[in-house]
Amino acid sequence: MSYIAKPSAHHPALPKNALGLTRRDYEGTMSTLCAGCGHDSITAALIEACFEMDLPAHRIAKVSGIGCSSKAPTYFLSRSHGFNSVHGRMPSISTGANLANRDLVYIGVSGDGDTASIGLGQFCHAVRRRVNMTYIVMNNGCYGLTKGQFSATNDKLSPSKKGEPNPFEAIDLCQMAIQLGAGFVARSFSGDKTQLIPLIKAAISYNGFAFLDVISPCVTFNNHPTSTKSYDYVRAHNMASENKLDYVEPKDEITVDYAEGASAAIALHDGSRLVLHKLDPQHDPRDADAAIMAIRGNSAKGQVATGLLYIAESQQDMHDILATDARPLNALPMAELCPGSKALEAINGRLR
Repeated sequence: MSYIAKPSAHHPALPKNALGLTRRDYEGTMSTLCAGCGHDSITAALIEACFEMDLPAHRIAKVSGIGCSSKAPTYFLSRSHGFNSVHGRMPSISTGANLANRDLVYIGVSGDGDTASIGLGQFCHAVRRRVNMTYIVMNNGCYGLTKGQFSATNDKLSPSKKGEPNPFEAIDLCQMAIQLGAGFVARSFSGDKTQLIPLIKAAISYNGFAFLDVISPCVTFNNHPTSTKSYDYVRAHNMASENKLDYVEPKDEITVDYAEGASAAIALHDGSRLVLHKLDPQHDPRDADAAIMAIRGNSAKGQVATGLLYIAESQQDMHDILATDARPLNALPMAELCPGSKALEAINGRLR
């Protein structure tokens, strides 16, 4: 797929942060996602959060797996470290990199398939090991790269683009993260930048495993199957060539702005509704049981609870638990990395 690179030059009067950098300096390449995709809104929120936090690019490591969401690291922080891993294995890469160098800020970007299906076991162990990272799931409830099949986070009885209801119960990643011991758990909506940007900043600032689930409706597979601009219609009526071509109808991005403690019904492109509920100030995010009840209570009413769901104000991260050296591995002298045969014999002796 071809795309146009963004020009490196920009207006000299653009606002700068404490490092003398503009928002443009935190961008990446042009997005190749569908027009109006909520994932691009999350990317924009990440760019804004890193700009406002004055984060230097060389201190950021962005890691992803496979999926529409996992393409996102290409679209922000082009000057930072990055690794696009295989499907569902982003947590392992993040764990290894974090053990090697704790001084970097780790931002993992994943999807509901990459995390709740093939990568579910990897996700669980990254949480329980308290990897110091920000783990963001761009959650659209479907597999956008393989024509919109249900993902494990899709609600039961929610119809596909062909009108077929999902027969299985959904996995709620926020509830799972809380139960596994994540110290920071939040949920937001891709179109609510007023809520999303502060949550990303808080997650990045948190010492420990910070999990952020962002509901991001898929503009391609939320369209009505009988639409004249749908995949099925265009395939059936395409006379341009012998091969069937895919066409994605351009749609406006879905955005929302509503007060704390209020609910908002969001009309999706297929005519269905997504009901969001922003937690009120009386919610105590330090109570794990209350957080789970807030998620379940709102779900029972057909609503999605958003905001900071749970936080453990202090948490040991993986390095504290393992009592590792504070220095990155590349800063250790060879004499310490290879202490000699006697030290190795002593280690092997303890294992016998």
